[in-house]
Amino acid sequence: MTLTGRAALAAVAGAVVVLAFGSMTALLVVNAVILAGIVADLVLAASPGRLRVSRSGDRRVHLAESGSVTLTIVNEGRRALRGVVRDGWLPSAGSGPARARVVLAPGAAARVVTSLTPRRRGDLAGGPVTVRCYGPLGLAARQRDLAAPWTVRVLPRFLSRRHLPEKLARLRDLDGRHPSLLRGQGSEFDSLRAYVLGDDVRSIDWRSTARRGDVLVRTWRPERGRRIVIVLDTGRTSAGRVGDIPRLDAAMDAVLLLAALAVRAGDRVDLIAADRRIRTRVSGVDRGALLVALTTELAMIEPDLVESSVEVMAAAVLATARQRCLVVLMTDLDPAAIEQGLLPRLPLLTARHQVVVAAVADPRVAEMAGGRDSAQAVYQAAAAERAQGRRAQAGALLRGYGVEVVDAPPDRLPAALADRYLDLKAAGRL
Repeated sequence: MTLTGRAALAAVAGAVVVLAFGSMTALLVVNAVILAGIVADLVLAASPGRLRVSRSGDRRVHLAESGSVTLTIVNEGRRALRGVVRDGWLPSAGSGPARARVVLAPGAAARVVTSLTPRRRGDLAGGPVTVRCYGPLGLAARQRDLAAPWTVRVLPRFLSRRHLPEKLARLRDLDGRHPSLLRGQGSEFDSLRAYVLGDDVRSIDWRSTARRGDVLVRTWRPERGRRIVIVLDTGRTSAGRVGDIPRLDAAMDAVLLLAALAVRAGDRVDLIAADRRIRTRVSGVDRGALLVALTTELAMIEPDLVESSVEVMAAAVLATARQRCLVVLMTDLDPAAIEQGLLPRLPLLTARHQVVVAAVADPRVAEMAGGRDSAQAVYQAAAAERAQGRRAQAGALLRGYGVEVVDAPPDRLPAALADRYLDLKAAGRL
């Protein structure tokens, strides 16, 4: 049971009447009238227990994007319902509207649409549905929490999908739909065509030239069906925030763009998320279902505040891919972690695979490096320059082992990593 603002107004009015008459009889009469009205409302209000509620709608929503869940209320009682419904969700769900007024005749149904704009990844469970049924006088209401189980999985945001058409256009160029095909270590024969000025003479097919009586050159295209193993570092460095998002979320965005592009290129993609242990693994998934599998698994991954084990990651890669493939390690260019953890294990990886290290750079550090407005800004600039220098040194050490390094801010990392993949594919180095 709950009292309304109208009951409070009735009590104030009754107090005025009691003061006007100044007698105990007036007090008793006023209290009796108000109490009778409250009891009448409680008796005549629809019973919340005779209501049936259920949820339907979106089961999967990307982070920072909007979805909707529809709440259906069915009045199975004999009295008309006049009340307010609150669809309960956690604050991180970004739900709205908070309350909805409902008028239902006996046997009727109503639907309330709740918009969700979640601010955290993971499974988001709907809370109880609170229904408040008012009586005809509006002095009191009957209230109850009703269960309507529903779970929405909040997926990693995929803002970089806007780059996909541009990268696919470049992929079509590499795939032979334009004549600018070069031969590389990982290229396969495509077709023969007539020689034109500027073609590499090493591409001339002398047997076909002698047979046809015209100079013919071979064209090559990047091989399809190559394998890409993406290793996502979920250790302590991935928990750091860059702008308003964790490094891990920015890395996930880049992973999704690379996977979407590689699938269109006809390559196989595996994912390993690890720190001191394997957190999740996506392997052997059909290309058509890959993005769904990746987003579903990544949605539940949170950073672990432990030092990542490169031994665990390297062992997982070597166990997953025994033939040459492209290994993309999404980690941070922390000099200590690179020098002590990654460098000693790199020769084993680079001997078998092409390795790319991709890292999320903090644009705030670059801004601090340019500050000269005050003494404090100068000190901050010196610290930022030192951090940038150590980061550049770590990248140089990796390149010395034949590793490709992609270091870019969150908004540019997905496109930069996709471009590096296409460069390697064009050069036949996968």
